[in-house]
Amino acid sequence: MSVTDNYKTIKSSLPENVELIVVSKTQPIEKIMEVYTAGGKIFGENKVQELLSKQPHLPKDIEWHLIGHLQSNKVKYIAPFVSLIHSIDSLKLLKEVNAQALKNNRTINCLLQIYIADEETKFGLDFSEAENIIKSDELKALKNINIVGLMGMATNTDDEQQIAKEFMSLKHFFDTLKSHSSHNVNLTRLSMGMSSDYLIAIKNGSNLIRVGSSVFGKRTTPIS
Repeated sequence: MSVTDNYKTIKSSLPENVELIVVSKTQPIEKIMEVYTAGGKIFGENKVQELLSKQPHLPKDIEWHLIGHLQSNKVKYIAPFVSLIHSIDSLKLLKEVNAQALKNNRTINCLLQIYIADEETKFGLDFSEAENIIKSDELKALKNINIVGLMGMATNTDDEQQIAKEFMSLKHFFDTLKSHSSHNVNLTRLSMGMSSDYLIAIKNGSNLIRVGSSVFGKRTTPIS
């Protein structure tokens, strides 16, 4: 099927409460526009440099999500326009996002990335670290960010029971944290699931999925 058909098929199959982020990393402008023309307005990029190379050349009503690991020194480049940062893994990074959002007279929505996989290559906070941030006075002092949810990536494995268990653990943690609301904490979004496991993620409570290869097919050479 075409990119357009893939997008429409996935989108139409999702429950009403589940939002689809089309992961456009390594994809050319032309393919992104195919999805946009088909109705896709939310795109996710892993790398700041690649996002910056694309954003000026695409429609301004696109909602850009930064879904990959984010270094503090690169926040300033995306602060003027990013809609949601999925990969907050420290209070230090949150403070930098807040500082750059203030400079741009914006409030930036963020997700705390939680480490749930049985892999050392993944980034993220453990449950206690995330809870400490949510409850901290330092977080309460940040006026230009909103913590709107959590994100987690399951282990890259064919063991669907393990994947389900990891997603289930994050959903349970998400539910326990939801009572800790404040002026900049309102947990409503749970970002779990990619092309290989989004159906399992949805069954276990995800309402935000990140799908790339199932829409675009095999990835092309990354943009330099």
